[in-house]
Amino acid sequence: MRQTNLALALLVAAAVAGCGGSSGGDQSLKLKYSSEVSFGDSLSDVGTYAVGTVKQLGGGKYTINGDNTTVDPALTGKNWTELMAAQFGLPAPCAAQTGLDGDPAKGLSVPVVMHAGCFSYAQGGARVSDPVGPGNKLTGSPLGATTVPVATQVANHLAVSGGKFSGTEVVFMMAGGNDALALLGGLQAAATAAGQAAGAKVGAQTYIVTLAGLLGAGATDPTAATQAILAAMVAESQRSGATSTTITGAGVMTAAAQPGNQAVGQVSVYGPMTVQAQAAAKTAGDAAGQKAGADYVTANGPKLVPAMTAAGTQLASIVTTQIVGKGANYVVVNNLPDLGGSPAAKAKDANTQALINAMVAAFNDALKGAVGNNSKIMYVDLFAISHDQATNPAPYGLTNTTTPACGANALGTTSLVCNASNLIGGDVSHYMFADDVHPTPFVHKLIARYVAEQMVVRGWL
Repeated sequence: MRQTNLALALLVAAAVAGCGGSSGGDQSLKLKYSSEVSFGDSLSDVGTYAVGTVKQLGGGKYTINGDNTTVDPALTGKNWTELMAAQFGLPAPCAAQTGLDGDPAKGLSVPVVMHAGCFSYAQGGARVSDPVGPGNKLTGSPLGATTVPVATQVANHLAVSGGKFSGTEVVFMMAGGNDALALLGGLQAAATAAGQAAGAKVGAQTYIVTLAGLLGAGATDPTAATQAILAAMVAESQRSGATSTTITGAGVMTAAAQPGNQAVGQVSVYGPMTVQAQAAAKTAGDAAGQKAGADYVTANGPKLVPAMTAAGTQLASIVTTQIVGKGANYVVVNNLPDLGGSPAAKAKDANTQALINAMVAAFNDALKGAVGNNSKIMYVDLFAISHDQATNPAPYGLTNTTTPACGANALGTTSLVCNASNLIGGDVSHYMFADDVHPTPFVHKLIARYVAEQMVVRGWL
């Protein structure tokens, strides 16, 4: 779609849908929805983790939290699902589940509570079917995000709604981003481990070889001395319980026993040699580690693309069998936005950026291929519009598409506890990103307007 058409779509949506926070909604709606039900991840989470320390810090949503409209009308603190509910004239959505399973000492262990009558099931960190998403305690995160996957979110709703949808509600679905982040995180962790192992091995070998040569250089027969020293150090390195100190000691003792080389046993002589050998070992180990890590990514990175295809196919199956198949008539499915355009992705090397783009494309293609022709499902191409926003920001009113608006906070740099007290300097109200992956309230408003425009075209609004 051309840039001008995308920008025009936003203007049309603003006029006919009015998504901007009006609590009364548009009374001329073509369809009156009985309720709004949403499934997905942090982009749709209205406050699953707004408990304990997170709540005390003024957070709970993955954006710029809090109503700061007195500073700028764009700083609503609301995400796109909240804006859509207002447009429909429905009550503000509430989190179906709240709680954290994190570090008690940090106030991040709060009992999980299910809230009757609340139908916003989306959770930060949630994946399509895997229960362990980013922020989950099993990843080592102190946050302890519950990351209930989409498959379970839908099952939870069916459990409280008689096993079916009424057919009069509007259902929103947007997920898959955490599958990409988790897969990339796993790849990076494995690559780092491979690099560390290779670096340690090469570094140790280089240290022994370098030091043996330096220690044997002063002997009457340097070649024979070096061979003897090298053999002693290798033998010691293979002994259970050996350390760098004992390996060095074995080399020095053997060196001092070589004809003409007694002086090397003095620390003033061999000390500088060990420093030189350590420097050589670090240089060689770093180079080997970087290569091994890069080689691991090259060999295993492409496997993430079919994994995202599988995730897209799984999500489509959930939508078609467990939502539409259980009675829903109006299901809006947003595809993955342009993750490759986020600050997090832009900080990666070119090959990783290309991998991210391929993963997103694979997920979106699989999702669209499975739901695109169903009359009860509206597939919304958020990728196209988010990509255009990142590359052509001016028509959308965006002033910055590369810098996170949120500064450092008590939980790092996550937007979960981002609010007016910890923003970076200057006017960030029309920035694209709150943190390195999540959008600001202004972009949520753009998403809501675009979804509304698509619903108008479809006759659903």
